[in-house]
Amino acid sequence: MTLFVASYLAGVLTIVSPCILPILPFVFSRAGQPFARSVLPMLGGMAVTFAAVATLAAVGGSWAVHANEIGRSAAIALLGVFGVTLISSRAATFLTWPVVALGSRLSGTPATEKPSVGGSLLLGAAIGLLWAPCAGPILGLVLTGAALRGINPQTSLLLVAYAAGAATSLALTVVAGGKVFAGMKRSLGLSHRIRQGLGVAVLAGVATITRGLDTGLLTRLSYASTAGIEQSVLDRVHDNADTASTSSLGPSMRLAANDARPGYRSSLPIEGKFPSLDGAVKWVTSEPLTAERLRGKVVLVDFWTYSCINCIRTIPYVRAWAEKYKEQGLVVIGVHAPEFAFEKRIHNVERAIQNFAITYPVAVDNDFKIWRAFRNNYWPAHYFIDAEGQIRHHYFGEGDYQRSEQIIQELLAEAADDRRADGGFVTPDGQGAQAAADFATVRSGETYLGYLRAANFGSPEQIAGGQAQNYTAGQLRLNEWSLAGNWTVEAEQAVLNRSGGAISYKFRARDLHLVLGPGADGKPVRFQVTVDGKAPGMNHGADIDAAGNGTVSETRLYQLVRQEGDVRERTFEVRFLDPGVEAYVFTFG
Repeated sequence: MTLFVASYLAGVLTIVSPCILPILPFVFSRAGQPFARSVLPMLGGMAVTFAAVATLAAVGGSWAVHANEIGRSAAIALLGVFGVTLISSRAATFLTWPVVALGSRLSGTPATEKPSVGGSLLLGAAIGLLWAPCAGPILGLVLTGAALRGINPQTSLLLVAYAAGAATSLALTVVAGGKVFAGMKRSLGLSHRIRQGLGVAVLAGVATITRGLDTGLLTRLSYASTAGIEQSVLDRVHDNADTASTSSLGPSMRLAANDARPGYRSSLPIEGKFPSLDGAVKWVTSEPLTAERLRGKVVLVDFWTYSCINCIRTIPYVRAWAEKYKEQGLVVIGVHAPEFAFEKRIHNVERAIQNFAITYPVAVDNDFKIWRAFRNNYWPAHYFIDAEGQIRHHYFGEGDYQRSEQIIQELLAEAADDRRADGGFVTPDGQGAQAAADFATVRSGETYLGYLRAANFGSPEQIAGGQAQNYTAGQLRLNEWSLAGNWTVEAEQAVLNRSGGAISYKFRARDLHLVLGPGADGKPVRFQVTVDGKAPGMNHGADIDAAGNGTVSETRLYQLVRQEGDVRERTFEVRFLDPGVEAYVFTFG
């Protein structure tokens, strides 16, 4: 229920997002018409179509992308006719009769001015095919869950909740706009001119969507304006859910939990029981563990995935806590839940565990059974469990390390019935990608290269999902990226078909990382990095030399840039000297 509420509120917030602008003319074309027969069916058709298309795009592969492109093209043509019929009925008569009839049905025939429910539904379906909302934290969370878990009722209902939120705010806007238009008609007698103005706005919206501005410039404008609000909503709703979960224990149960035995007892609330650890496809560095066997131990459960930069930066702390407190009764369990398909390969996970020098037990949760048992939605996520098998605290994301260590100390002291606890804190020295981020200078965000979640693409060509295509590098603005050469953009990654291809990104951050793999044949791929057209020199990352040379030998995150001195806007390019490389996602720090 928590995520449903957050999804609905995120949808409501789209009204203040620039990405809503291209579809507003279509929606306002119904202003002043009967709400039940016109506005409501249109918004309902939009919500249902968007939810269906988004679900299929998240899990359906390249065929869904091609089908959606066909649908978008048909919708653009349909709404173009719709705009023409609004501007001039005389011009519409030159079009073929079936198309004119369809356009007239959408707009309401001039003779009757009575909109049909079917026409409104059709208009809404067309809008749903074209609407490309700016993916903030909540929509990104929902789409990631869809990709991970496949088609299921929860995914579709979350997307419906998001679309319903958007429809709610649009409905209020249309009702208010209808009153304004009605007043203008009465006072100025400009009914025909208003209709023509709406037609011009509709055609402008069609042009905006056709040129891709709805997913380019408007997305960049939107990120700063709504992402912070969405994250605050998500945090607030989640905190309320946690409070409700704790208070549902009832006063008597909370009293029993805090005072069941004499001696030291932490004031941390009880958030729930230790869920089952069943369902892992394999345990690494340990035999399978169970919640029952761990009674009497303080447990830290760390959800992570090995190519996630936020997870990588927390590993030095988790590793240090496991080593420092193991003799005092702390058991750290890593739950590896994959984001990408390559992270499901046991060999890749085992190699990553070795590379990160992880010695504590790791459950490989490829089927997300442990993830769902904890009702988790984040990488990384830490759950702190006391010796009686009760979750006492959680933390999502990186940071807050001293507070997390204080909680470990409190729970260990509670288990030992001793108020005394080690007040010191670990200070690991993370190297390379494991070093703490310089968040004060980061102005670039996580950017996916697969068509499923690609955004801010700067090449002149449109991404052709699942098809080989020649791309050219465009003139990039901040946080845009481009391809050059012959690439096939798959759902999760871009695959280079011929040597000499390149990826460029205009960014601002101290560190630039890129998740890369050598391709299906496993052959190493040589590459060369430039920063502002020159060898990186002192600004090279941990995985290349000062001349910018590196090799992709395994599928993982590669640190390619670490700026020394003042951090400023840079243009990054990586050119691959061999074919076959697979590129997944940019991250920054």
